[in-house]
Amino acid sequence: MLTNIMYVTVYVTDQDRALGFYTEGLGLEKRVDFPGPDGRFLTVGVPDSPVQIILWPHTAAAGQPGDGGRHAAPGPLILESDDLRKDFEAMRRRGVVFEQPEPEDYPFGVRVEAVDPDGNRVSLRQQRKP
Repeated sequence: MLTNIMYVTVYVTDQDRALGFYTEGLGLEKRVDFPGPDGRFLTVGVPDSPVQIILWPHTAAAGQPGDGGRHAAPGPLILESDDLRKDFEAMRRRGVVFEQPEPEDYPFGVRVEAVDPDGNRVSLRQQRKP
């Protein structure tokens, strides 16, 4: 029986640049960084979460930004916030680029799409409180 999600992979062209975006921009923490037989194994994660995001070297990302429209597909990575509007302002001050000028309200809660330096869309969500 499966018990947990260990890793999610985001493909990046420059691991150091991506590390700066995900740690300094989004506020994730660096977890693992060591040379491996297939290349540098670099992960980040949300504090106190067991899931790690692998920042894997690759050609230009498949998760290119959408048109920012109402029906744009979510990014390959979806992160949850307990106060998205506050986090949005803090991330924007740290230089994170967003597809929309402000988080948007939806029936499920609030959402906004960030874009990493390789064009990967990072979906940020806050669930609606019951």
